[in-house]
Amino acid sequence: MAITSANQLELLQTAEAVAREKMIDPGLVVEAMEESLARAAKSRYGAEMDIRVHIDRKTGKATFTRVRTVVEDELLENYQAEFTVEQAKQYMENPEVGQQLIEEVPPVEMGRIAAQSAKQVILQKVREAERDRQFEEFKDRAGTIINGLVKREEYGNVIVDVGAGEAILRRNEKIGRESYRPNDRIRVYIKDVRREQRGPQIFLSRTAPEFMAELFKMEVPEIYDGIIEIKAVARDPGSRAKIAVISYDNSIDPVGACVGMRGSRVQAVVNELQGEKIDIIPWNEDQPTFLVNALQPAEVSKVVLDEEAGKIEVVVPEEQLSLAIGRRGQNVRLASQLTGLDIDIMTEEQESARRQAEFELRTQLFVDNLDLDEFFAQLLVSEGFTSLEEVAYVEVDELLVIDGVDADTANELQARARDVLEAQNKAAIESARALGVEDSLIEFEGLTPQMIEALAKDDVKTLEDFATCADWELAGGWTTVDGERSKDDGVLEPFEMTLEEAQDLIMTARVMLGWVDPADLEPDEEVSEDAEAEEAEV
Repeated sequence: MAITSANQLELLQTAEAVAREKMIDPGLVVEAMEESLARAAKSRYGAEMDIRVHIDRKTGKATFTRVRTVVEDELLENYQAEFTVEQAKQYMENPEVGQQLIEEVPPVEMGRIAAQSAKQVILQKVREAERDRQFEEFKDRAGTIINGLVKREEYGNVIVDVGAGEAILRRNEKIGRESYRPNDRIRVYIKDVRREQRGPQIFLSRTAPEFMAELFKMEVPEIYDGIIEIKAVARDPGSRAKIAVISYDNSIDPVGACVGMRGSRVQAVVNELQGEKIDIIPWNEDQPTFLVNALQPAEVSKVVLDEEAGKIEVVVPEEQLSLAIGRRGQNVRLASQLTGLDIDIMTEEQESARRQAEFELRTQLFVDNLDLDEFFAQLLVSEGFTSLEEVAYVEVDELLVIDGVDADTANELQARARDVLEAQNKAAIESARALGVEDSLIEFEGLTPQMIEALAKDDVKTLEDFATCADWELAGGWTTVDGERSKDDGVLEPFEMTLEEAQDLIMTARVMLGWVDPADLEPDEEVSEDAEAEEAEV
């Protein structure tokens, strides 16, 4: 193929046609053509030459030029594309390093191999431009629903034509065992768009909780308008789901609006999700109340929330237990996902048995240590006393409210409790010293003898050892791995130490050791004054 006046306009016409077909900028196609012609020219004139081609955007005329750059003597490497200042003097006046000599060279005759090579370059450039356009088009559409056409199925994954390219619906993102045939229409959620080596990859999903939320937004105008908000979604794809909603307009029932007249709105979503049963639940800021709603249709007798552990105990009647748990634990699992809490479900009988066991354990504690009869010990437990410390250091008046306890009896009880505690403390310190604990830790304020003994058994024997501990190592905590919450036991957790208390103790130890400057822990006075001034102005 020779670049002649006869086919100059053909270049522009071809570029326009390709650009229109691929929906890309014609200028990118022309640039690809320039690069392919330059590559063909290099094969004719020499690969080391810097040959460049410019195609006039109006006439289609291709101009071939050879470029040589002036470089310093010691940097001269490519004699075909570079020359020194001295060599450049025969072509240029007063040449300087960095200047270029541009000479026009005759057009080349493109043989079959050169033409094939040029074609590959153009195709590659067009593909890259197409990928960039596809990525730009879809990068901001992640998190939305799109309609597509099934092209084919590969190893359980569905390849979907989404108009400007292909996207993939992986096997684990399909609902249940649903299968598709070529040319089936499909509605999917764009989960992620990534720029990868082989081009942009568009990942679709039909199992994502967000897919259900977007479907409701399409079916319920109040959600689209922001009057009703979807606060949480939990799904067992293809089987059952729970969705929590709240209304910001007191005159609109969020559950009724989502259900629609005769269930028309929710039924449209159910049909799209292959018959997935949907529980629509009113959201509530109060977590126990929200959990009671989330466990519907089961009835709940009582809820006990442990906010620090993110755990909640639910008590239900015996006949409601199987309903609350659900088939294969589905109901309680979805309620847990919806609320973000670990849920323990027990019957009223189980809770009663557990409380009875705790009552008997505390009763026996007072019987063994305070030399009381069982009846008197039970009175103490019934009044809410759970430990020897409470008996020893509580105000006497709180003991006097117990039937049959006068001032002398109260004083005697406290004296016995203090004697037992002192003996226990002495034994704990002796045990800690035997394990090698140093005085620096024993004399540290904030730790009881029993705590020091527990630390010694965990090989924390000096103030330096204590200062290197993390707060969760002392107070315990929760870790979430792959969506599963696991418990980290703390050394001092049995003594009901909180994370905040552990942080304060560890920081105090670091200050005492000189590892931390106390001034760094105090708020900046100037900042505080400025903040106060701003508040005064307001």
